[in-house]
Amino acid sequence: MESFQYNLNQLGHAAKWVISKAENYKIIAFEGEVGTGKTTLIQIICKILDVDNNVVSPTYSLVNQYNNSKNTNLLYHFDFYRIASEQEAIDMGIHEYIESGNLCLIEWPQHISQILSKEKVIYIKLEIKGENERILTIN
Repeated sequence: MESFQYNLNQLGHAAKWVISKAENYKIIAFEGEVGTGKTTLIQIICKILDVDNNVVSPTYSLVNQYNNSKNTNLLYHFDFYRIASEQEAIDMGIHEYIESGNLCLIEWPQHISQILSKEKVIYIKLEIKGENERILTIN
């Protein structure tokens, strides 16, 4: 396991750390309790990756699709907090997304753990260390 501790003023450094550790992966899964900053971290990652869309959590839509500013790369952002079963993810086409070769950023991956167990995934766990401190851990 490898960890990175940062304060909320260093989100850019944390996002670059995630990007560097995940460079050989197309699926990055973000674990952590509500309020740990999963969506905020993903927003910064998307900014670094030159996404020019408004990056918001797809809590109700389950997936958002983003392009970079040159329209050369697609990125999918998932939030599986509200799904009732893995079958719901299958019905929405999760396999097509994760097999597309495009980068997939997934919040609440534990809700689709059986689906992801067959894929090459890097897991990033976010934990609150203090009021303005977080720890990222690669599992």
